[in-house]
Amino acid sequence: ATLALAAGLLGAAAAPSVLAQAPQPAPAVAPAAPAASRIQLADAILAVVNNEVITRQELIDKLRIVERRMKSQGIQLPPPQEFQRQMLERMIVDLAQIQLAKDMGIRIDDLALDRTIARIAEQNKMSVTQFRDQLEREGTPFPRFREEIREEIIMQRLREREVDNKIQVSESEIDNYLATQASSTRGPQEFNVQHILVRIPENATPEQINDRRRRAEGVFQQLQAGGDFAKLAATYSDASDALSGGDLGWRTEERLPQIFVDTATNLKEGQVSPIFKSANGFHIIKLAGKRAPSVVKNGGAAPNAVQQTHVRHILIKVNQITSAADARRKLAELKQRLDNKAATFDELAKLYSNDLSASKGGDLGWIYPGDTVPEFERAMDALQPGQVSEPVESPFGFHLIQVMERKSDDVSQERQRQIARAAIRERKMEEATNDWLRQLRDRAYVEYRVDAGDPR
Repeated sequence: ATLALAAGLLGAAAAPSVLAQAPQPAPAVAPAAPAASRIQLADAILAVVNNEVITRQELIDKLRIVERRMKSQGIQLPPPQEFQRQMLERMIVDLAQIQLAKDMGIRIDDLALDRTIARIAEQNKMSVTQFRDQLEREGTPFPRFREEIREEIIMQRLREREVDNKIQVSESEIDNYLATQASSTRGPQEFNVQHILVRIPENATPEQINDRRRRAEGVFQQLQAGGDFAKLAATYSDASDALSGGDLGWRTEERLPQIFVDTATNLKEGQVSPIFKSANGFHIIKLAGKRAPSVVKNGGAAPNAVQQTHVRHILIKVNQITSAADARRKLAELKQRLDNKAATFDELAKLYSNDLSASKGGDLGWIYPGDTVPEFERAMDALQPGQVSEPVESPFGFHLIQVMERKSDDVSQERQRQIARAAIRERKMEEATNDWLRQLRDRAYVEYRVDAGDPR
């Protein structure tokens, strides 16, 4: 789909056909005024979240977007009422995050937003104008798309502040992690996992927990009877990935909660797990696949050896004075000078790079996998020693990258501990984010005004 990459920012997708089948609430005005009734129906308030509202038209707009994405991914749509319930619940959680971010003074200016949209357009192999036209053809007004992307960035910044920056990893945790890795009798693995969560509310009573358990058991029975996992996830799961069919994709062990790893390790491909419980609720996972890590950068060297890259770059930052087009054009000119041997990389970096490395001719030293942002690392890994890249965009601006040399080297003890710390942090981050979202949702004041499928 054209907007496959943007869909990750937007959330999920739905269509008029679904809404046409859904039960309609009673008109808010007398039957004698059908035109007014139709207007009231479109503008009906579905839910109040703290001090703001979610309207029926907002839900309809989201459903249309989400259904298109689900169809493009081959995910069966849940029943209309469940579909609306899932989408409304997601909107409630998102609005609660936006409200908290606003209270904390988190803002995204238009310049940062424009840069993000330009990257999305480029990832879809379009100019911003072409991308805007495609959105409009598919029924998504560009101004609304901009604001949805702005909200996604705001929520990301909020989670960084409220969750990511508060995660601590102790030295004893690192020691235990390294000891477990050393004693493991099997090599590292990646899992392709689908997931259904039946959430337990914060401070739940025994009756609420039993009710949630019965709901999970009902889902499990449908799976045992041959039900489609993705459709059941979209229908019943309370996880943020529900409308993506519960698909977590390929993940290394470090990027999954330990309880998921322990469960998936004992499953065969295609098998569904029994129900298991965590602090967030009851879980069911399906192991869609298992493999050795897909990216091996040590060229088959010893387990403790990794590939290091000696790299330098020229960075042109995008700001109010220098547009993305100007930065790309300037680097293209510098690349041509390098190709024509009219200047050296060292000279041009010292003259033009907006990075602190400029004084060293752009030299970043020896880089380990994961030390740089993904856009930079992908471009760097594709280069041969001595080769200079085309202009590469990253969150920092545009780069010319030159690989100077490569080597495989044993990972020092300090480096092993850094890698372990990052792995533990990433695992904690996902668990902490899910717990934080659950608490945020449960503490929000939510009042349902029109029946659109009770999300509780």
